[in-house]
Amino acid sequence: MQADITLGNLASALTLHAEETTLIAELQAGSEEAFSWLITRYHQPIYSLLARTIRDPADAADLTQDVFVKIFRGIGSFQGDSSLRTWIYRIALHEGLNQRRWWSRHKQQEVTIEMETLDCESGEPTRLKEMLVDPGESPFELASHAETRERVEAALRLVPEPFRMTLILRDIEGFVYEEVAEMLGVNVGTVKSRLARGRACLRQLLIAHDGERTSLAHAALQARGEEAR
Repeated sequence: MQADITLGNLASALTLHAEETTLIAELQAGSEEAFSWLITRYHQPIYSLLARTIRDPADAADLTQDVFVKIFRGIGSFQGDSSLRTWIYRIALHEGLNQRRWWSRHKQQEVTIEMETLDCESGEPTRLKEMLVDPGESPFELASHAETRERVEAALRLVPEPFRMTLILRDIEGFVYEEVAEMLGVNVGTVKSRLARGRACLRQLLIAHDGERTSLAHAALQARGEEAR
């Protein structure tokens, strides 16, 4: 039975590899149909990734277009050293990093300090404005409904780098440790360490958020009781 499962997995992997090889050949030959399929397959995941990793999610749409322009221009030099998916995500991460650097140079002074949040290193509250815009409807296992998704997305934006990026790639995008390590240019041990810290930080933020909501609800009930008296 175990041998049958192993052979089945191997056959599936070989089939996927053959399909990817064919797709790459068509892309490198300039097939508009192949590139159209690629955009359909990867547009939403790349958009969601960028919306979660850049300062202003409103810029994600334009940045996603830039990523596909880079893919179109660079596919001819793709050598197959990694999977096509990993290569595409690496381009997206690079574009996101460039955008964050640009933001730091040109727009950081425009950020207003308004929101109190939890510092994941010291555990002390700090104040920092974050954009709490829902970036889209991409699948997120932790979100069972819209309110939960928005709460988790908001908390995720407050997780500091490089823990947030590792958390997104592993837990949301579903890359294996080795793929995350390759994209980030670190070893697997570092990925696991960052992932553990990122998960712990996200958990702290969600607990703090729930505690704040409970306090507000309690205060509202007290106020109503005083009004009734």
